[in-house]
Amino acid sequence: MATGVTDPQRRERIIAATLDLVAEEGVAGVSHRKIATRAAVPLGSMTYHFDGMDHLLREAFGRFTDHIVAVFDEHLAGAADLDGARTAVADLVHALSEGDRRDLVLTQELYTLAARRPAYRQLTQEWMRRSRVHLERHFDPDTARQLDALIEGLTLHRALSAEPHDRALTVEAVARVTAGAAGARVIRRGPAADRG
Repeated sequence: MATGVTDPQRRERIIAATLDLVAEEGVAGVSHRKIATRAAVPLGSMTYHFDGMDHLLREAFGRFTDHIVAVFDEHLAGAADLDGARTAVADLVHALSEGDRRDLVLTQELYTLAARRPAYRQLTQEWMRRSRVHLERHFDPDTARQLDALIEGLTLHRALSAEPHDRALTVEAVARVTAGAAGARVIRRGPAADRG
């Protein structure tokens, strides 16, 4: 490699290292030096690629929310009808609550940041909007909003409980929220359906 050529993967390694450290130590435990060490990059790379810690954290959590939205898509994209979509939502709750604990920790760290610092609420608002887009492919907007909250609540309760509830309870909760819900293709109302 010629001298002076920047490693094209350096920025990505910094973002990945940031998420790893936040998952291990919390936002309060990260520093430029720790991240640079974890990413195996010179300390000066931190300020070259990012304006400061806030900029880096927003980029890192933005990348994390992309990952979670992709998980939503993975579960919901194949549903062919309303019953299939209900099953997909139940599957999603169990996949999120039984999956990588890192995702759970990163979610809570982002929520804590957003609760304390309004600038981070843009990330959580966009995350919720994108999640509802996937749900609104199968459910009307109001039901999608309720399901989005239900998914988060059931996921957290299952993940943190010493005796997580079983699938039957999840299926029943989804059925109650979606009782009487029409499919999105039936009642979608144009631009109003895309409200944030």
